[in-house]
Order: sequence, then structure tokens, then C-alpha cells
Amino acid sequence: MPNQINILITGSNGQLGSELKELSKNYNYNFFFTDRTNIDITNKEDIKNFCQTNNIYTIINCAAYTAVDKAESDIENAYLVNRKAVKKLALVSKELNIKLIHISTDYVFDGNAFKPYCEEFQTNPQGVYGKTKLDGENEMININPLNSIIIRTSWVYSFYGNNFVKTMLRLGKEKKELGVIFDQVGTPTYAKDLAKTILDILPNIDNTKVEIYNYSNEGVLSWYDFAKEIMKMAKLDCKINPIETYQYPTPAKRPHYSLLNKSKIKSTFNIEVPYWKDGLDDCIKRLDERK
Repeated sequence: MPNQINILITGSNGQLGSELKELSKNYNYNFFFTDRTNIDITNKEDIKNFCQTNNIYTIINCAAYTAVDKAESDIENAYLVNRKAVKKLALVSKELNIKLIHISTDYVFDGNAFKPYCEEFQTNPQGVYGKTKLDGENEMININPLNSIIIRTSWVYSFYGNNFVKTMLRLGKEKKELGVIFDQVGTPTYAKDLAKTILDILPNIDNTKVEIYNYSNEGVLSWYDFAKEIMKMAKLDCKINPIETYQYPTPAKRPHYSLLNKSKIKSTFNIEVPYWKDGLDDCIKRLDERK
């Protein structure tokens, strides 16, 4: 390993990128936080020039087209960011011997399982977002940059950006009651916990073929359970009513079951994964402090 580890973070203004930025001061790495204004990740030469100029050792790709419903009609842009950009990042990583950590999603599965998804489980995305994310994974696997991994995650929320937790906190103050879906089950992922995991495992990533890992917080719940706990922790007097998926139609189909089995990342890197309520508690406390 070089003395000075230079890390390029793409999509650094998103939820995960912002949490990485906040945690970066605790790590002895040199970070380059970028977004589309200073690097075009759909342009191979642009990526290559940036990496060569700044002697990049690792790329953490947090850039993604994540508007699940909008992707159904905005197919071209979803493919551009979720497939094409990943391909370009992988090509540059392979050419320059750069470690690539790419973030993917539970949406690569169809959500019809009844036990937690392992990494090698059959993929079957049901919408444009999931399909483009899977295409990005496959581009990276085919190009196969050395010492590179894909991390699939689910239900991401954060102190930063727009997410379910912030929406519930806002609506909980405005409304007396809310209907929230109870027949979609999974686990939330606190972006700060995922960011910490990425930075902790980074020095120990050592593989000749691209490896896929699952990461979310521990536990299992529905969106309804999640909303109830948010109201409870935030001490908001808003009644949460359980509703079924069909009562809240969306352009993109949501997985009914997106529980991820995390035993591979835990055993490979010897890490502990925090319980979902602990992450939520930390996030709500941070949001309270900001007020």
C-alpha cells in the first residue's frame, strides 16, 4: 500500500457520500469528494485524467440514479448513471490498477423470496432501476478490476438528503394519522453505518475476482413498523395505520421482501453490524441537534 492513500468518492453529495465526508476526518486517507460538476463519470477519459492527476488508489462509487419511480419513464438517464458510468469506472480501475467499491441495491432481486437473500441468489429485477443497477454490476464483473467489490444495500436513509425518515418526521408534525405499507418487509440501512463499514474494510479488500457483499442494518421490519418507531423516537403524536401495497400504487413495482443475508461481509471482514433501531436513534438525535 502506498504511504498516502488517495480515495475518490463519486456522488459525494448524496446520502452515503455525505456521511463518508463527515466520517473522513476520522481516517488517515486523503479524500477527493466529487460530483458531476468536477468529474463526468460517463466519460472514460475524464475519469482517467482525474485518477492519474490525483494518483487515486481507491474509488468509492456512490453515484447512482436512485429515483425508482422516475426511472420507469427516464430510462436513458437511469442507464447512463447506473450502467454506463459503472462500466467506465471499472475500465479505468482495471487499467490503472485501482480498487473499486461500487454500491448496488436489493432491487436486483424480485422480492418474492421467503428467506434472506444471499449474494449468489438468482437475480430478477422488476423495474428499470433494478435492471440498470444489475447491468452495472454485470459490467463491473465482466471487466473485473483487481481488488474490487460490489455492496448491495437496502432502504437507505441518512442525516443528509431526502429519505423515508425525514418524510415521516415532516408528515408526523403535519398530520394526525398516516397510512404506511405493512406488506413490504426488509431492513433499513443507516448510511452512516454503511459508510463506516466501507472505510473500515477498505484496507482488507483483497480478491482477484469481483466479490459481491450484502449490507444493511440488523433486524427485520415493515415500512409500517419503521414509521411507528420513527414517531415513537421523535415523540410525535401521529397515528400510523397499516395499508397494503395495492392501496398505494406507484409506477415502479416494489419488492415485497428484501431481507439481505449479511453473513458473508461479517465473516470475511470480521465486522459487527449495528441494529436498525440504534442507527435510527442516532439519526434522529443528529436531526434534533441541528434544530
